[in-house]
This record gives sequence, C-alpha cells and structure tokens, in this order.
Amino acid sequence: MKISELTQYLEQIAPLAYQESYDNSGLIVGHPEDEIGQALIALDCTEEIVDEAVQKGCDIIIAHHPIVFTGLKKLNGSNYVERVIIKAIRHGIALYAIHTNLDNVWGGVSSKIAEKLGLASHAVLRPKRNLLKKLAVFVPRSHAESVRVALFDAGAGAIGDYDECSYNTAGYGTFRPLEGANPTIGTVNEQERVEETKIEVIYPERLERSILVAMYAAHPYEEVAHDIFPLDNTLQTVGSGAIGNLPHPMSELDFLGYVKEKLDVKVIRHTKLLNKAISRVAVCGGAGAFLLNDAKRSGADIFISADYKYHEFFDAEDDIVIADIGHFESEQFTQELLLEIIQKKFVNFAVLLTEIETNPIKYYV
Repeated sequence: MKISELTQYLEQIAPLAYQESYDNSGLIVGHPEDEIGQALIALDCTEEIVDEAVQKGCDIIIAHHPIVFTGLKKLNGSNYVERVIIKAIRHGIALYAIHTNLDNVWGGVSSKIAEKLGLASHAVLRPKRNLLKKLAVFVPRSHAESVRVALFDAGAGAIGDYDECSYNTAGYGTFRPLEGANPTIGTVNEQERVEETKIEVIYPERLERSILVAMYAAHPYEEVAHDIFPLDNTLQTVGSGAIGNLPHPMSELDFLGYVKEKLDVKVIRHTKLLNKAISRVAVCGGAGAFLLNDAKRSGADIFISADYKYHEFFDAEDDIVIADIGHFESEQFTQELLLEIIQKKFVNFAVLLTEIETNPIKYYV
C-alpha cells in the first residue's frame, strides 16, 4: 500500500493537531505516494534501527520519538541525526514519528501504562482546553434534517460516548434578495420570511474545514447564515497523563514491586514513602513532572513518570509519592501499542517490532 494509507489511519487515531508545539510528528523522510510492503516499529530511530530495517526488508520505520526535532542546516553526517537521515534516504526507507500526538489521545501512551498496571476506570489526567468550537447554523425547516446529517457525517456533534448531539431551536428568518442574487426561496427586492431551525453542534477545531464544506454543500441557501464560537471546554479524551484506580489497595512497597514486575523496570527512584495504602494511581509516559499538581488534585496516592530532576522530587511535599521509572521504561510499551493499532486495521500488512533496545541509559545493578 501507499505510505499515505498508513499515515492517514495513524493520524485518525492520533491527529497531528494534538502534538505539542515543540514536537515534529508526522512523515519525516519519504513521499506519501511511495509504496510500502513492511514496517518496523521502534521507540527511537537510530542507525542500528535503520540497519535492522534494511536487513529485514522494511520500507518504513514508525518511531515514537522523532529523529528530527529542529531544522537541519546541513546533511553531512556529522552527528547521529544526520547519519540516520542519510542512511534512510540512501536505502529508500521512510521515517515516520508519532510522538506527543500519541501521548495526548485516549488509548495512547499513558493509557497503555494504565492498562499494564490494571487500573480501573482510568481517564485523562489533564484534558486539553481550547480544542473545541460550536457552530450555529440557520436552516429552513424543510432542510434541517439533511443539514444535521451532513454535519454529523463530517464529525460534528460528538461528545464523549455520544454522537449526533445537537440543539435545535425553532424560529423564523427574514431577508430581502438584492439585484444579482439567485435566491432559493423568495423574490428579488421583496422581503421574505421563512420558518427556520437554528442547529447548534460542538466539534473539534481540527475538523472545521470539512464540517463547513459539508454544511455549505447541504444547505439550500446561496448565503448561509452561521456563527462559530471558540469554547473553553476541555476535551476529555485528549490531554496528558492518565489517572485510575487499583482493583485492590496495596502497601507502598508492595505496589513498587508490582510496578517493577508489570512494567519491566530495573530501578525506581522515588520520594519518601508515606505509610499509606496505594489505591489511586496517576501515570505519564516520558517526562511528566509538569503534571504533578494535576495528580495531587486528582487524589492520586502515587505519580509514576520519568525524567525527574533532583529538586523536583521536593515538590511531592509529603502529599504524594513520586516514582521515576525511567524514560525508556515508561514508554517501551508504545511499540506494542502501535503494533496493535496497525494490525487492527491492516491485517495483511507486515509489521515487525524491533529486536534492538534503544535505551541509551544503562544500569549497573
């Protein structure tokens, strides 16, 4: 199949619009129309990973971390980033990254950690704001149903576990077509009064263009009266981290041992134990110190993440236990997650997990 078939599907699951501003997710090397027959999944894209892709006959590497974060001014192989890009191009291997957009979606990186830990009723720890808008459109009553259906089909009206959500108000509209107009209803230079329905729907901002196109196509009027409102509402299925409950409380030491077993962790750096049972658990794959206060507000007994600095451990302030399990360790199951996502859709497409551990940090135990 073409690269675009695979990437468009991945971006339905984890839209690029949900990546953080500093990120560089998406197709980094390759052309969307290039044909691919086999993919290699890795957490990082290193020279070894490219060599493995060449050896196994893979046409594309799907990595969690982008090999390129900032602009490259030269490509002369002076560092590992440049060497990876050169080697991939030389061997005709596409590089695709799915990073903070996969971190920020329900069922993404942090959800996978919650699943591994068996957390029940887990939810997004810090849902994102300013991703939703509301559309209000005024439609002659005879066409209200067809316009509603068009809006729903384009992705408007989805709220949590519900779709086809709208609010409808009956009223009437007035207008006078001027010279040059071609009115569906009414006569030029005569005021018209039409029974109308005001349809209101919420939608993710990223779908705005397709929703407006659908609205215009379904609406009978030459000039479509509509309003668009930005919303401060949170989008509960998009955001950072996850929060959930253990089926049964555990002592702090027992839970730390449980984490080592379930997440295949060699070492856990943690703050002072508080001699309280662990029932509610907050997690974040990768560097998650920015979510500590969210974890506290959510009533978590422990916050599991990575990349904590020395002074940041003091921020626990005996309110919560911080457990740093390591960056690679917190994200290693992202490879398994990507395999599941791709195989669910493309059952006949060959997808391989890397056999190389790319963790640059080693432990002397």
